Amino acid sequence: MTISSFFAGRPLLLAPMAGYTDAVFRRLCREEGCDLAFTEMISAKGLLHANEKTRLLCRPGPQEGPLGVQLFGSDPVSMGVAARVVTEELGDSLFCLDINCGCPARKIAGNGDGSALLLDLPLAEKVISSVVRHTTLPVSIKYRSGWDEAHMVSTDFARMAEAAGASFLTLHPRTRVQQYSGSADWNEIAAAKAAVRIPVVGNGDIVDGPSALRMLEETGCDGLMIGRGALGRPWIFSEVRAALKGEPFTPPNGQELNERIMRHGELELLAKGDHGMVELRKHLPLYFTGRRGASALKKALSQVKTMAELRDLLLDRDGADTYNSMN
Repeated sequence: MTISSFFAGRPLLLAPMAGYTDAVFRRLCREEGCDLAFTEMISAKGLLHANEKTRLLCRPGPQEGPLGVQLFGSDPVSMGVAARVVTEELGDSLFCLDINCGCPARKIAGNGDGSALLLDLPLAEKVISSVVRHTTLPVSIKYRSGWDEAHMVSTDFARMAEAAGASFLTLHPRTRVQQYSGSADWNEIAAAKAAVRIPVVGNGDIVDGPSALRMLEETGCDGLMIGRGALGRPWIFSEVRAALKGEPFTPPNGQELNERIMRHGELELLAKGDHGMVELRKHLPLYFTGRRGASALKKALSQVKTMAELRDLLLDRDGADTYNSMN
């Protein structure tokens, strides 16, 4: 599939999110209509040092595709070699490689990686060019609008990345200083879109069908990437699909939600054995985020140890009533 054909239908993408976008969660989102999912961010240096945990993050799930692998690092040489390794090992199962130029976490940016590259566009250009040279796959860049209000780079970065050979861009229009606070400035996406000829994907504050439609209308972006809006709500992709078609959408009711959560748990156990419950506990409270009266249930879910415990909690009269009363 070519980049132009992929973006012809304004695709829906799942953002790379450390600790969350494992193969199981990617599968759940793809079943709901996600067109392209990304791995958690992967350290280029960790990959080259044969870190098995890092290498596992790259591997597609059963029958998964297309898949984007996101790399982070600020050394052009190691990023290029990592791109070559991933391409050689997984190329046929991948759609693209993505370069992280937006992670605001202190342990990432503090090492000069992620959003720190927004402060050094010449270095970012070397990183992008190196990755492009070392892979036959399309290369995308996920970045933020700037380090802070005094260092806004949305359009300059977009032009630089295009010239360096990037195939498409994803912009989360918050600064590194903002982290995830405040509102995403969608005007920055519109400006980046106008500055380049390659596709620009909009990311930030897509929480439902109406917000997805507004982003498309206000920015003219070529696709939509959903991140935190999908946590605990993988069906947001179905909701956005319905909105794009002008069709109504009904979220899962209490029983349907229980069934989806149980299936999430079963898939995690199948993929990771007993450790699957550890992974699942990060997701469980998110299924009830923002719902009135769910604090006790969320706390219990975050401590669940077995599928039997999970089933009992979900079927508990108080838990079931709590969910139904919130719809």
